[in-house]
Amino acid sequence: MKKKLSSLVVLLILPLGMLLAAEPVAPKGFRSIFNGKDLTGWYGWNPHSSAKLKDEKLAANLKKQREDFSKTWKVEGGELVNGGDGPYATSAEEFGDIELLIEYKTVPKADSGIYLRGTPQVQIWDINQPSLEKAPDRNPNRGSGGLFNNTPKSKGRDPLVVADKPFGEWNSFRIKQVGAQTWVWLNDKLVVDNAVMENFWDRKMPLPAKGPIMLQTHGGEIRWRNIFVRDINAEEAKKLLGK
Repeated sequence: MKKKLSSLVVLLILPLGMLLAAEPVAPKGFRSIFNGKDLTGWYGWNPHSSAKLKDEKLAANLKKQREDFSKTWKVEGGELVNGGDGPYATSAEEFGDIELLIEYKTVPKADSGIYLRGTPQVQIWDINQPSLEKAPDRNPNRGSGGLFNNTPKSKGRDPLVVADKPFGEWNSFRIKQVGAQTWVWLNDKLVVDNAVMENFWDRKMPLPAKGPIMLQTHGGEIRWRNIFVRDINAEEAKKLLGK
């Protein structure tokens, strides 16, 4: 009898364990770039902390950021989790024209975002924070999803609508990046419609043709899951750009 009970317990537990460890299932046409199990395919890099460094100092900085990555990021229940500090989670793969699906959940007073081609960013706000007279171009209450690092008052910098869900709930982004043009849907609502993402690193230059996806951490816990990418081919890109 004890043997039968033990076997039953194993049968009940095993499927749950396998389910928790299972890789996320990508929608048709997409592929997963986060396996839901570990940090494979990702490394640590905050480009702002290394942008002005050169030679040995640059190499030392990048080495330390990679070492710090596993200290500040973890995988928990199929989610990529950071407490609010350390280098950004950076994809080892670089991407050009893509459609990106990604879900996140954050906390009050946190500030985060998604870097495309290594460039900031599709912004994530705590929308309960008010606009401040001393910072007229910083308006969290206008909602997440805008291209915050674009020039103030430019198209796409602030989202078209507020689409954020309350804290404790998962938010979902759908982002298309084709050339320098960006489309963003937050929770199925269009918040950026065919706006140019400026090259933050050198505004005189166009957005790089390729680069990593970077998940910013800044000031509070953020959780990510279901990170899927679909490559956009040249024919589709031309149609989207109206060429």
